[in-house]
Amino acid sequence: MHEQALIPNLFRTEYRKIVSVLCSTFGIDHIEIAEDIVSDTFLTATESWSINGIPENPTAWLYTVAKNKTKNHLKRDQLFQQKISTEIKYTSSNTEEFDIDLSQKNIIDSQLAMMFTICNPSISKESQISLALHLLCGFGTQEVADAFLVNKEVVYKRLKRAKEKLKTEGIKIEQPSVSQINSNLQTVLTTLYLLFSEGYYSTSQNAILRKDLCEEAIRLTSLLLENPMTNSPSTNALLAMMYFHSSRFNARISENGENILYEEQDDTLWDHALIGKGIKFLNQSAFGNTLTKFHLEAAIAYWHTKKKDTGEKWENILQLYNQLLQIEYSPIAALNRTFAFAKVRGKSAAISEAEKLNLMDNPFYYSLLGHLYTDINDVKAIENFEKALKLSNSSSVSCTLKKYIDQLTEKNQ
Repeated sequence: MHEQALIPNLFRTEYRKIVSVLCSTFGIDHIEIAEDIVSDTFLTATESWSINGIPENPTAWLYTVAKNKTKNHLKRDQLFQQKISTEIKYTSSNTEEFDIDLSQKNIIDSQLAMMFTICNPSISKESQISLALHLLCGFGTQEVADAFLVNKEVVYKRLKRAKEKLKTEGIKIEQPSVSQINSNLQTVLTTLYLLFSEGYYSTSQNAILRKDLCEEAIRLTSLLLENPMTNSPSTNALLAMMYFHSSRFNARISENGENILYEEQDDTLWDHALIGKGIKFLNQSAFGNTLTKFHLEAAIAYWHTKKKDTGEKWENILQLYNQLLQIEYSPIAALNRTFAFAKVRGKSAAISEAEKLNLMDNPFYYSLLGHLYTDINDVKAIENFEKALKLSNSSSVSCTLKKYIDQLTEKNQ
């Protein structure tokens, strides 16, 4: 691989690993130092490799340079050395005796510790996702900004506030205890769920970024399964849901960037290998006595991988949505339930169900009503599609809505 392509790829895969280990070693107060050391490591790689060529083992080269830069920092900064001496058990004046453990096991352990630190209830969900993207996924500030559809300065301030909050709360980066896992695992899973949703339901036009977000959420959830203490039914259910949704990723967007409704998707584009993985983890989630929202959403996503439009399929989906809304109500889940309700009870009955929701600021609410009114009252269908268009902040969604409006207008001329 050419140096220009290799470094960005290694930055994504290795930056997060080295940062996690250094953060775990130095403690939460020194996150910025850890990031500076790793950033400087990649800068050195860029300069060195462009002159001397790519080393035989680029990853090992990065790890060696990161270790050396850490030792150099300790030599230069005696105050820093004193502050972290108790945390890293560094008491000798000989920095050569100090080493950073970049073994595969310690990388995994450090990332797990970082996950539980970042997903602390003391900081907002947005901040948790931003920190996860930045520290656990290796996303730059601009990439995080693109994911949230905000400017870079907003993300920079959000990350800074979140780090400061963790410091003032005295949160330590350490392997979570059994009690911490029992009390905080659902928070971690919710953050990963939201991270996946940022990719899967994002209105960003950057398809590569959207896929990256989903893949990172899958990677981090898979990481939890490698630890017996976090390999829970909920974790398996969440991963199953992610695989089921990801299996239809390529069928959801047209070549022109338009959203494709579920009923119009080409199921030959569905990834059946991912569906198989989803089934595997859904089966593994079916032990224990706890039913979570992740179990229900995974089951709903499973039924959506069945292309054949049967009464059994939509009745099952409707009942699963009924259970989901009892466990945790959300407007989007309520809207999706109404779509299933229409399949089971018919469009007319579904219209009255949908209008009870009264989600006047939600473009998907009006879009759903537009579809329900189509062929029943096309004038009202157009009115609702136009309301959805005014509220939409996505060019691909807007393009799709305009197409529906044009089709109905032409049909009724």
